[in-house]
Amino acid sequence: MPDLRELYQEVIFDHNRKPRNFGRLAGANRSAEGVNPLCGDKLTLYLKMADGVIEDVSFEGTGCAISTASASLMTESLKGKTEAQAQALFEEFHALVTGSDGTQAAASLGKLDVLCGVRDFPGRVKCATLAWHTFQAALHDETRPVTTESSP
Repeated sequence: MPDLRELYQEVIFDHNRKPRNFGRLAGANRSAEGVNPLCGDKLTLYLKMADGVIEDVSFEGTGCAISTASASLMTESLKGKTEAQAQALFEEFHALVTGSDGTQAAASLGKLDVLCGVRDFPGRVKCATLAWHTFQAALHDETRPVTTESSP
């Protein structure tokens, strides 16, 4: 198990150092802002939607390693998904990091599994889920900024 934890940590550090899909997305037709006041994480998420499919997604902002890695991994996972597939992925990821379904990791989450250890640190769950709640706001075209203090 220690080797697996080390691998997971390395993936998180890699996505923090070199976040994928980082920057403003040209042609985005939806966006949302999110903030985690307790940790200081702030991000803006951009979506390019067409016919119910996420054609492209990106983010920009500042945050801790977990927040940045989660946003980076999330953007990689969402490209090409339908709204329904993206919603299902959100629910699976949320259950994984909150431990609400009692599972250790869902094989269907792929690289997102590296964030499963967050559930052991309740204060870090908000860091891992900020990008996801912000994604939900962008997907549903909500204009009010997302804050971890009011996200479910």
